[in-house]
This record gives sequence, structure tokens and C-alpha cells, in this order.
Amino acid sequence: MKKFLLLFYGYEEPTAEVMAAWQGWFAKVADHFVDSGNPLGNCLEVTKAGTRELSPDMGAATGYSIISAASREEAERLLEGCPIISSARLYEAMQM
Repeated sequence: MKKFLLLFYGYEEPTAEVMAAWQGWFAKVADHFVDSGNPLGNCLEVTKAGTRELSPDMGAATGYSIISAASREEAERLLEGCPIISSARLYEAMQM
């Protein structure tokens, strides 16, 4: 099995409806989680030119999960029904 990093983007206040949707998706994908993840807090972008704070409206990721799947296509299918706020980025963790 391959590992995939999911980075979630966007934010809205967690209403009961939003939380229920996330809990339903987490239950559906449960067998594939390597790390179910967490919401992400403040973001500091560090570059050679310096550092700056990023907020969700500046493109900061707002959560992550790590899943296992046989292929990128399977990992993508696992996102079906996910209550994505703005978007999710799917990265394959390459073996070294």
C-alpha cells in the first residue's frame, strides 16, 4: 500500500451539520487512515527571503490526514463525500 498526504484548505465555523459530515467521512475512510490528522493552526511560511504569517485566505492549509491506498486513483476515490471546505490536495509519499 502507498501512503498519501491530504492537505485540506478553507475554513468555516464548525456547525453541528459540518461536524456530522466530517464524522461520517472519517468513519467511511477509517480503515485507510495511517494518521487521521488534525486541524492546523497558525501557519508560518519560511523562505530564504524571510518569514511571514499565512492565514486561510492567503492559501494556508487548514487540516491534514495521511491515508493508505493501493493507487492514487483509489486515494482520490476516498475523498468522495468528504466535506471539503475549499479544496484538498493529495500528495503521494514517495519511498526513499
